Amino acid sequence: MKRIAALCALLVLTGLSVGCNRDTGNRDQDLQLLRDNEARWNQDYAAKDGDKLASYYADNAIMMVPGQPPINGKDAIHNALKKMVDDPAFALKFQASRMDVAASSDVAYTQGAYTYTSTDARTRKAVTENGSYVTTFRRSSDGSWKAVADIATSEAPGGGMK
Repeated sequence: MKRIAALCALLVLTGLSVGCNRDTGNRDQDLQLLRDNEARWNQDYAAKDGDKLASYYADNAIMMVPGQPPINGKDAIHNALKKMVDDPAFALKFQASRMDVAASSDVAYTQGAYTYTSTDARTRKAVTENGSYVTTFRRSSDGSWKAVADIATSEAPGGGMK
């Protein structure tokens, strides 16, 4: 009986050590891919390129921004982004302060802060808001990371990316 208990304990410890052991080389590569992805994404926001901006999203993605209902699907996100970047005052910059990749290497997230400038509908003047975001990514079949949930929250009371 002691032998069986010892064998079970050994199997549990082996399972735990294997389950907790991440391939940090792949994780580090994945984190770098996410950093590079966000750098390109910022460049495409600066270029106001709605087509490229939509390419960061999975077909079934959801985007949630302050002051608007959820935007479901890549086509709807594309339309919302094109409308957003058509604003002459438009500017968006974001920077991740945290990111992680699941041990399975198929899901990841970034979390950070953004600064968004747009034309106020009432005053017709440029207004800037700051906020936070969380973006969840899933690895696509080509190995790239695609956003599946992109959620932003404004620090301003009643703020909104309109």
